[in-house]
Amino acid sequence: MIPSNLFKLLADETRLRVLMLIHQDRLCVCELCGILEEPQPKISKILSKLRDMDLVIDERKEKFIFYSLRDTNPLLNNSLDFLLTNITDYPRLALDNERLKHKELHIDSCVLASITEVS
Repeated sequence: MIPSNLFKLLADETRLRVLMLIHQDRLCVCELCGILEEPQPKISKILSKLRDMDLVIDERKEKFIFYSLRDTNPLLNNSLDFLLTNITDYPRLALDNERLKHKELHIDSCVLASITEVS
């Protein structure tokens, strides 16, 4: 990936927030939506773009699809590591990081969504 394209990708706050989270942990869409307090279509669109750019890995586990960051882009990984090391300088990212510790609170929204779809 051309560095300028990577920095364009990181320039969008929500994409950056998603990348920071999946850099640290494997998460499903519902967990990301809950942590970021963003709607599912927006997060799904971001993940689709990241998948198209071959930056994320998606793994199905039962009815959930979990996303994690590929480690094949050193510039991206080093940039995210730098932000993580200095996370207290970025209040929004620090809040997301705190909310990541309670990701299990949001997995129920996936279950509820799948029940609603069946009904």
